[in-house]
Formats: sequence, structure tokens, C-alpha cells
Amino acid sequence: MGKILLFYKYVELESPEATAKWQKGLCEELGLTGRIIIATEGINGTVGGSDEATQAYIDTMSAHALFGGIDWKEAPGDSRYFPRVRVLIRKEIVNLGIAPEDLTTADGGEHLTPKQVHELLNSKPEDLVIIDTRNDYETRIGTFSGALKPDNKNFREFPQYVDDHIDEFKDKTVLMTCTGGIRCERASAYVNKKGVAKKVYQLEGGIHRYIEQFPDGHFRGSNYVFDGRVSHRVNDDILSTCDLCNTPCDYYTNCMNARCNKMFLGCPPCIKTSQECCSKACVDLVNAGKVNVRKKLARVAAEI
Repeated sequence: MGKILLFYKYVELESPEATAKWQKGLCEELGLTGRIIIATEGINGTVGGSDEATQAYIDTMSAHALFGGIDWKEAPGDSRYFPRVRVLIRKEIVNLGIAPEDLTTADGGEHLTPKQVHELLNSKPEDLVIIDTRNDYETRIGTFSGALKPDNKNFREFPQYVDDHIDEFKDKTVLMTCTGGIRCERASAYVNKKGVAKKVYQLEGGIHRYIEQFPDGHFRGSNYVFDGRVSHRVNDDILSTCDLCNTPCDYYTNCMNARCNKMFLGCPPCIKTSQECCSKACVDLVNAGKVNVRKKLARVAAEI
């Protein structure tokens, strides 16, 4: 077993193409797999490999003039939890749908450490509003107690959510959360620039860092992650239910019908009886050989 690294850094890159080429070569040399997104505003990556390879990657990045000081987050895993290495060039390292030059992290909310957030949530000021900036399939299985959960399918919908609910933030202390901190950097800037909140905070290091220190704290349920683990059971609370039988369940899987590939919540008995398909229609198609079967990737157990 090796490690999975989760990282990002907002930093101006003059040549995303050159950075992408370097990153692809570096990962191939070290035997790392995963996905790295490069843009003029920085880098966002999740890669897996052996302990030696991931440490060599951290050392190389830390020695680089532009990429020093990254908050490296680690999780159990290795290169098996990703099919290959992909290095992509995009306009944004997380797709908010707003050009980086029009909304920068310089306008973001004040960073609070996990300990500061925990203390804030313990005291729970009357004017405090918690916004979970993640997508609906993420917040479905876990979130902070009392947090607002936008019913968004993707991060691009978040600005519209803020615009539609702007009165809920007026003269409020707003605390924004996400998986690792990257989405809050610009999402909090968007809220800040609206000029209605009394104060805007963001959780430094995201949910990942908070649950490391407070596994039985104010975050309840499971944390959705973007690698072969899919989700990380944080505590005993199960906030969601099986899509097939409605019993308590927080285990995501993808339909074995490759054409469908729907991600759904399935309890162990239903996964077995449904042959890992999301519906009877997909079971019939798979059994009849009318569709391709999804290739299974290695997965770490949900209870890590």
C-alpha cells in the first residue's frame, strides 16, 4: 500500500502547456497515476503511487520555485486506484464558470484553521450561516450539522445559488466548506464581492483537514472523495439511504451497464441482487449481453 496525494495551489502560470508537459513526464517517471489539472491560475491534482514515488513527487514540487508551500493531503492508496495518469489544461483548476482574471483568490474569505472552525461551531453564533459548496451527491452522504446544501449538480451552478439566496447571507457571518479547500478559495471570493455578508470565512484545508483532527466533530456522515475510495466513513452517522430499498446506506457505486454508468447508493444486499446495476432494465441489458460491462477499478474499503 502506498499513498494518494491531494493538492492544489493557486499561482500564476505563464505557460500551462510547459507545466503540463513537465507534470506528465514526472508522473510517468515516478509511476504515479491520477489526474492533474493545469490552468493559468494554478494546479489541482490527485495522484497515487508508492510511498517512495509520492515522496519523490512532493520533494520535486516543493523544490520548484512556483509550487513550494503546498498543503499536501494524504490518504491510503496507490497507483491502482486510478486507471492512468491524465494531465489536462483548462481555463480554471476548478470549474466555477468565471474567468480567473474576473474572480481571484485575493478576494476570498478569511482562512480559519480546523480548530478555529470547531470552536466557532461549538459556540454557534446566532448569525452564523454554514454553506457546503460541494455538489449534491457529495453533501448527500455527509456534511456539517446545520449547513446549507445547495442542490447543485456541478460547481458551475454555485454562483447562481448565491444570487438566488443572497438575502440569506445579508449581515451574516458566513462559513464556507468544501472537500480540500480549493473550491472555497474562489467561492468565498464570489460571496465576498457581493458585499452583503458581515464576514466570510473559509475552512482551511477543507473537510479533509477538519475530520483528521475532529473525526467525531460537527461533520457527520461520510466524506466523498475523488479517487478509488469514493467515500471515507468519518463517523457512525449514515445520512443517506439506498436508492434501491431505502435502507440507511452511504456506499456509492457505478452501474455495471457501461452505457448507463450511473452513480448510485446501494446497500450490500441490493448490490448483490442487482448485480451492481442501478435498475432492472440495466440488469436485463447486461445479462443479455446488449451493453458493455463497466470495468471495475480497485477500491479501498469505505471504513478507513
